[in-house]
Amino acid sequence: MHIDFNLYLITDRHQCAPGHTLVSAVEAALRGGVKAVQLREKDLTPAQLLEYAQRLRILTRAYGAKLLINDRADIAVAAEADGVHLTEDSMDIRSARKVLGKNKLIGVSTHSFEHARRAQEDGADFITFSPIYFTPSKAEYGKPQGLEKLRSVCSEISLPVFALGGITPDCQAEVQAAGATRIALISAIMSAQNPAKGAQAFKLYLF
Repeated sequence: MHIDFNLYLITDRHQCAPGHTLVSAVEAALRGGVKAVQLREKDLTPAQLLEYAQRLRILTRAYGAKLLINDRADIAVAAEADGVHLTEDSMDIRSARKVLGKNKLIGVSTHSFEHARRAQEDGADFITFSPIYFTPSKAEYGKPQGLEKLRSVCSEISLPVFALGGITPDCQAEVQAAGATRIALISAIMSAQNPAKGAQAFKLYLF
């Protein structure tokens, strides 16, 4: 499927700036131009996650943006989301496709060239490749991948590749120079006092 967004916001309500909730931060980011949101709140119960998914579904539709649900294909179906984002611990891509159908998006988190290639072979629509730079949320995956590994993945993988991990407006130009014209992020927008301006800082570079 065609991926019509270049900036992919991943939620973490624990990183919201004072005065913001998950929903208010996402709405501000949508006002700032974000066109795709991944609901990623791993500590919620299924019922709580579905409630957030339904609220974000209303918002993303209002702004013409995509909504993907991390890991939970069942929640994605129930909330009428646009797809699911799978991790290394999620169900496999082919099983998720059976649940979602052919018209929904499947993104996959990857942390090596081999995993990126496998995601492509198994039918993913796009991947995130991380962490490019150090970021606490990706510390469990070891040392940052760096720009050379990103360059290798972008040159060898035909899927859309979203660079993820510690990316800020200051380093986005070198990430794009490595071949990644798409980025995914959490804190640069979710932690911003003004998430709309946080999103707009990245829009200047996107094409």
